[in-house]
Amino acid sequence: MADNDFPGWHGTTIIGVRKGGKVVIAGDGQVSLGQTVIKGTARKVRRISPGGYGVVAGFAGSTADAFTLLERLEAKLEATPGQLQRASVELAKDWRTDKYLQKLEAMLIVSDGKELYVITGAGDVLEPEHDVTAIGSGGNYALAAGRALMNTDKDAEQIAREAMAIAADICVYTNGNLTVETISA
Repeated sequence: MADNDFPGWHGTTIIGVRKGGKVVIAGDGQVSLGQTVIKGTARKVRRISPGGYGVVAGFAGSTADAFTLLERLEAKLEATPGQLQRASVELAKDWRTDKYLQKLEAMLIVSDGKELYVITGAGDVLEPEHDVTAIGSGGNYALAAGRALMNTDKDAEQIAREAMAIAADICVYTNGNLTVETISA
């Protein structure tokens, strides 16, 4: 099998919802290789606390690549405590310009409870317009569902859970085994 015939790793949906002074980041647990589910209980949402400053991060893409990026983000936060935007921009700049980091295949959603960002390898640090963002194979489904639920009485966690359930019903690379982390402003 040639390298370009390799089926590739798929399977993650991560959503971030900011509402009512809280941010919830939720992610499913499925990891697939081609059409085979390799693991159904992966944990793709984590708390990182450099210097006691709390940040929640969710990742889509290669796990090893994402862990590398999370370590880099943690170092950036240690250098700029309490400045998630600055740390995120610094990480995105490094990711885009460093020859080693350029090869990493992952995306991140990060929040400190006030700010909510998507960080990409293209050098982007994106803040969602409607307080909902999503990444991964089922990201567009979760994003659409989350945006539709924002004008309801549901809180951030309820929105995230329902949007993830909808994404899991539509995307074959997403399951209903959720990791949910909440962080307050």
